[in-house]
Amino acid sequence: QVQLVESGGGLVQAGGSLRLSCAASGRTFRRYVMGWFRQAPGKEREFVAAITWSGGNAYYADSVKGRFTISRDNAKNTMYLQMNSLKFEDTAVYCCADHSSGSIYNAQSYDYWGQGTQVTVSS
Repeated sequence: QVQLVESGGGLVQAGGSLRLSCAASGRTFRRYVMGWFRQAPGKEREFVAAITWSGGNAYYADSVKGRFTISRDNAKNTMYLQMNSLKFEDTAVYCCADHSSGSIYNAQSYDYWGQGTQVTVSS
């Protein structure tokens, strides 16, 4: 079984940066796509970004495009989300997930999930 653990969240001022990590462990098989989702207080879970195995293709929600960068280091079994120019609206619990099938933008298409890491942006 695959376990995913997020880290790197915290409190940051608007305009600042954070780098989230998602470490995979356990019995791991190659997955073509992994992604980040977030859920803000009072909001539904939403897609943030996804990346293919090679890292050659990345996908972003319009709300984070140009500010966030997704990457992965397969040798370290780790995926990253570099978040720059953070806004108050980015405040949420960020979860990483391993895609199984279906739309990469749909949370139901992911089988394995981390527990999440809190990102709080002060305005």
